[in-house]
Amino acid sequence: MAVSTAVPHSAPATRSIVVLHLGFIVTGMVNTMLGPLLPILSGRWALTDAQSGYFFAAQFGASIVGVTLSSALVPRWGSRLTLIIGFLIMGSGTAALTLDSWGLAILGAFGSGMGFGLTIPTTNLLVSELNPEHRAAALNLVNFSWGIGAVSGPFLIAGLQHTSRVSLFMFIILGLSIFVALLVSTCDMEAHAEKQSGDSDPKAWRSKYVPVLAAVFFLYVGSEASVGGWIAALARRTVAPSGTAWVLTPSFFWATLLIGRASAPMILRRIPELVLARIGVALATAGTTLFLLAGTIWVLGFGVALAGLGFASVYPIAISVLSHHFGKMAARIGGLLFSLAGLGGTVMPWVVGLTSTHFASLRTGLLVPLLGCVAMFGLYTVLAIWSGDGPDAASRVV
Repeated sequence: MAVSTAVPHSAPATRSIVVLHLGFIVTGMVNTMLGPLLPILSGRWALTDAQSGYFFAAQFGASIVGVTLSSALVPRWGSRLTLIIGFLIMGSGTAALTLDSWGLAILGAFGSGMGFGLTIPTTNLLVSELNPEHRAAALNLVNFSWGIGAVSGPFLIAGLQHTSRVSLFMFIILGLSIFVALLVSTCDMEAHAEKQSGDSDPKAWRSKYVPVLAAVFFLYVGSEASVGGWIAALARRTVAPSGTAWVLTPSFFWATLLIGRASAPMILRRIPELVLARIGVALATAGTTLFLLAGTIWVLGFGVALAGLGFASVYPIAISVLSHHFGKMAARIGGLLFSLAGLGGTVMPWVVGLTSTHFASLRTGLLVPLLGCVAMFGLYTVLAIWSGDGPDAASRVV
């Protein structure tokens, strides 16, 4: 295992962290915008659920390309330039969703996905390196900032929809992305990151924990994207066919996910990471079951909120285990895991749409993320059995 040397936070390091948080707010808005936008985009071209699913496939499929590029760009060009490129591509792709052609809009979704494929792993690993003593807490907090973007996006879209100016949202994202890219260009983030000693260990690839973490990454992002992406459509069809209340249903999910990530650092002082992850997956399973059975907007909203609370710490804890255990190998192994996360976000929402079209029931389609939650609970149970549930459980994952 690599030996880490903590680097105290200087003013420049703190500035870098603030910029990373700001960037993740924008990333959160882009990463989750297809949920509230999907009914609008589908209506523009009268798409079926299967056809609408191609937006998710394009966005998250492109994120795999972005993750793969980040694994190559960060060692060669550094994290700063990788982030700048990522934000510029992300903003440009989002703005392309305003184009009249369905094919060009799909290309825009591809660009937005490639952008956050570059920014998400780069930001997460940088935050982990900048906070070697409190990785899980720091990762929950930066993903809390991501949640701010995820929560605010649907409200902004809903407000603009009232005035038929939804396209303005895409141009706001473009402007914010350019602004963050300029801020990143003024920071020297690598200079303040944790320095790892020790050689890379190719044997780490043979660790039995690699396939288990890979499955968690795939299932988590796929399940989260499925719930966040399709819940507005479910609400519109089943419990809120009129008005615009359905547009806000994804915000119930992202708001409680935000609350969960904000409170995680305090909770982690009392219980081990892997215990919190299992509790979270159990809550997500219960919430998903509830909103699938809901007959009113209030019950659906409560189920969505419970699911978001459960999902809150599952992903940051997985990244913490990856970074803490694998040291210098985390970036290389993380390239595979983040790619599989993007694959999950590509495949599972598309399977939801395909299943919904086949059975003429979106509720049936949303059984896909429910099964994903059940599987994640089993995987985290395996990790807990292998590594123990003590306070330093993550560091004992070998």
